Amino acid sequence: MTASEKTYLGVPVRKPRAAFFSLTSCEGCQLQLLNNEATLLDFLSLLTIVNFREAVSERSENYEIAFVEGSISRADEIPRLKSIRAQAQTLVAMGSCACFGGVNQLKNRFSDLDWVKKQVYGDHPIETQDVLPLSAIVKVDLNIYGCPIKKEEVEKVITNLVLGKSIDYPQYPVCMECKANQNVCLFDLGEPCLGPITRAGCDSWCPSNRLGCWGCRGPAETANVRQLKQIMREHGFSDEQMLDRLECFGGFSKFINELKNQ
Repeated sequence: MTASEKTYLGVPVRKPRAAFFSLTSCEGCQLQLLNNEATLLDFLSLLTIVNFREAVSERSENYEIAFVEGSISRADEIPRLKSIRAQAQTLVAMGSCACFGGVNQLKNRFSDLDWVKKQVYGDHPIETQDVLPLSAIVKVDLNIYGCPIKKEEVEKVITNLVLGKSIDYPQYPVCMECKANQNVCLFDLGEPCLGPITRAGCDSWCPSNRLGCWGCRGPAETANVRQLKQIMREHGFSDEQMLDRLECFGGFSKFINELKNQ
């Protein structure tokens, strides 16, 4: 064992070959990883990076772990994703777009796709389709939630992945983290918030900055959307305001039709 090799409890840790890819996205999640300068080198030393356009110039199709950011919005992205899946032993959906469709899936609310293209692109031809998360096309082994992802959480997830340890997500909602951070409830400040039903793990990132949660991490394990509807109404927010937030990132899609029909 050389001095440069990583060890865990005295056991050498192998650095798996990892590749980062982007589909329809802003690539903000990949940038989040690079923004954490204080721990960036330690983080990158856990992996052998063979493909990461935002960080390195090298390119290789020989990888074990694929981190994929972005949703499916064009037909040509489907064979590309399937090719990535075929090569990767582990495929990680990184960010809300990959996990749920993200803000891209907002166009799915319109039944006339041609009308949407006309409104956005005018007379310029563009190929597009209804937006899908990665799991609609291929098997996803691991989800990393958020828009953007929380870099500290990602580092913990990848450390556990490399070490072969279990990866557990909080079962409680963002409200628990908000209370632990001693924040004033945003409902009391006149701000709508999905914190009571959204999966925790972000350390109440937005509420801690006085911004109501928009549910980018999807539903908590025991999300009670009907109770949230009552809370919203009690604080003077309309059902439409709640639905706007629930539909923003796509994570609450299974609740939407039920709520609209109530």
